[in-house]
Amino acid sequence: MVATASLTLISKPGCHLCDDAREVVTRVMTEVSARPEAPDVTLDEVSILDDAQLHDRYAEEIPVLLINGRVHNYWRIDPTRLTTALLELA
Repeated sequence: MVATASLTLISKPGCHLCDDAREVVTRVMTEVSARPEAPDVTLDEVSILDDAQLHDRYAEEIPVLLINGRVHNYWRIDPTRLTTALLELA
């Protein structure tokens, strides 16, 4: 059975840290998916401008990256830490 990892990037338009996070997450997903032991990883991006609850909760912390619904990191996404977290799910 293949493990799965559902990533959610909580961001907002015009946020340079969000742009950086998106780039890191996309790169890590590509690198991890090339490994035979990799989990099946999906990414969904949600804007805090479209969800009042997310805005109230994360407005000062974006970007926020969730893995399977749990906060993995916020502000800056460390590629090594994200890679390790994804491979640990496999």
